[in-house]
Amino acid sequence: MVRDKIPEIIEKDGEKPIIHIAGDDEYEEALKNKLHEETTEFLENISLKEAGDMMEVMRAILALRGIDASKLEEERQKRLEERGGFEKRIILERTEK
Repeated sequence: MVRDKIPEIIEKDGEKPIIHIAGDDEYEEALKNKLHEETTEFLENISLKEAGDMMEVMRAILALRGIDASKLEEERQKRLEERGGFEKRIILERTEK
C-alpha cells in the first residue's frame, strides 16, 4: 500500500510503476498492515512526520468503515474525561481482592 501520489512520483523519476487497485477486502487488510508498518516506524523514530503517517492510515481505516475522522478527537476527549490520560505515569502491577 502506497500513498495516492507515489505512482506519479515514480513516473517523474523515470520509472514505470506496476500497480493495481485493491478491492474492499484487500484494501482493509493492506491498511491494517500499513498501520502496523507506520506504528513500528513511529516507535523507532518518534516524530511528527511519523505520527502524521500513522494518523493518515487511521483516517483511511475509519473512512472505510464509514466513521467520520473528526469524531476521533471527540472520542479521545470522552475517554480522557471518563478514564483519564497517561500524565501521571501510573503502572498497574496487579489487583487484589
